[in-house]
Amino acid sequence: MSSLIRCPPERILRPLMKSYLAGGAVKNTHGSSSHGFANLIPNRVSSKRFYRAAVCTEFGKPLEIEKRESEEELSSGEVRVQVSASGINFGDLLMMLGQYQVKVPPPFTPGSEFAGTILEVAEDVENLKPGMRVAGSVTTGAFSEEVIGNSAMLWQIPESMTFEEAASFIVAYGTAFMGLKRRANIQAGETVLVTAAAGATGLAAVDLASHVFESSTVIGACGSEEKCELIKQRGAHHAINYTNEEVKSSVMDISPHGADVIFDAVGGKIFKECLRSIAWEGRLLVVGFASGEIPKIPANHLLVKNASAVGLLWGSYNELERKTFDWSIQECMRFYKEGKIKPYYSAAFPLDRINDAFQFIKDRKSTGKVIITMMR
Repeated sequence: MSSLIRCPPERILRPLMKSYLAGGAVKNTHGSSSHGFANLIPNRVSSKRFYRAAVCTEFGKPLEIEKRESEEELSSGEVRVQVSASGINFGDLLMMLGQYQVKVPPPFTPGSEFAGTILEVAEDVENLKPGMRVAGSVTTGAFSEEVIGNSAMLWQIPESMTFEEAASFIVAYGTAFMGLKRRANIQAGETVLVTAAAGATGLAAVDLASHVFESSTVIGACGSEEKCELIKQRGAHHAINYTNEEVKSSVMDISPHGADVIFDAVGGKIFKECLRSIAWEGRLLVVGFASGEIPKIPANHLLVKNASAVGLLWGSYNELERKTFDWSIQECMRFYKEGKIKPYYSAAFPLDRINDAFQFIKDRKSTGKVIITMMR
């Protein structure tokens, strides 16, 4: 479990958490001041309406499915969404354990990434309308049949995109695109190495490098033969099983000059091996530390290779460069519409089996995203 709670999505979502709690972007399903999620049945309907939600009643305990009454009215900038699918991020696990950067006191409904259909918008929301299919990001509340979020954190999705795909899309592809394009300035024909390549963000990086940025060689590194086969199916030209293969020697056998761009979400020993395999003027993206070990960077390696180590915290762009944040998502939506990329999820669990979904992840059986569906 210790490796799970240090994975990249926790770092990705932390800035969103801070900005939402500071700005009051989300209402709490339980009426407390913790900024959780609100009841989301249209407020103009006179009869009472109810929805189901997975509730964290105590840190570290299984979630409980509860029926909630929809009563709250929308505030400025808010949108009410009927959720069809939600994606599990590691930040959700942190929050349920009480180990997130900013603690949300129980009871609350976790979940930060979702897709569904708009039911209602506040009077001052002009860009979104009832009936639109959207993907969205919130602080908490996505593991629920309905949710209220801020219009600035919702994006219309193409009709061709399923809700399960949409719930797998925003965080993973936004992160991968920002890293490869903005931070690493990837160029066509370069060699790209992706670690943790069978995870949601890793698969997105493989997908973009192979099918959008036209890398000549995409190398994926992961922890089992099954995962190696998956990443090759998803676009990697070569796969390294780092449980029984040494990264540097494997990379140099494939690409004698090394890797021009390295997308590392593991840290620890794997980071050090990646740095030793970097090409002249290569760029090593620091995406996260799934191993639980934050590595020290030997600056002499960067010096002799004229190489760069570049940090990537995608969520911070939402606070500091909103246009760039939106650009990363809009570009990925465009690539999807053009048929160049396709998000991947390995399993979907109904809401009443949400605890099974978390156990599936803890048992390290998941690849890509794990989805919660709201259909009964």
